[in-house]
Amino acid sequence: MGLRRGEILGLSWANLDFENKRLAVTQAVQRVSGKVQVAEVKTERSRRILDLPDSVVGVLRTRHAAQARERLAAGSGWQNTGLVFTKSTGGPLEPKTLHRDFKQNLNAAGIDQKTRFHDLRHACASLLLGQGVSLRVIMEQLGHSSISVTANIYAHVMPAAMRDVANKMDAMFAIERPK
Repeated sequence: MGLRRGEILGLSWANLDFENKRLAVTQAVQRVSGKVQVAEVKTERSRRILDLPDSVVGVLRTRHAAQARERLAAGSGWQNTGLVFTKSTGGPLEPKTLHRDFKQNLNAAGIDQKTRFHDLRHACASLLLGQGVSLRVIMEQLGHSSISVTANIYAHVMPAAMRDVANKMDAMFAIERPK
């Protein structure tokens, strides 16, 4: 979905609309003065509503059921933050925990450990661009303040796109050759 790490960790159940398959990005988890806390997103552009693919809705429904089990196991120790991704006691998840788990998943998948969590945002932009999604729509999806940020920093050109340009040029300038 192209969310920032803090936006993912700040995702709340109240901001998910399963029926209409939508998600409102309004808050983020961040560390302030050594304490993990939920705060509003930094800019108005970061505040956005995204349509969710069915696959993401399914994953979120599975997470909801898992969290219900965690709540039961925690009993009176449950901290009701309303967040989607939490510690087993309901409190906000530490950004460093997400980082650690991400690195473990990279290792298990045989992916270079230099890959950063933020690279997922870049991949989202590049893959959407490769699917023909306009830069303006990608900008809105990522919550960027300007299209130049999306174009110059996030939307990496895929080699297949360069081949597509050459093929389109051939089609434009095709001249019927005598046999």
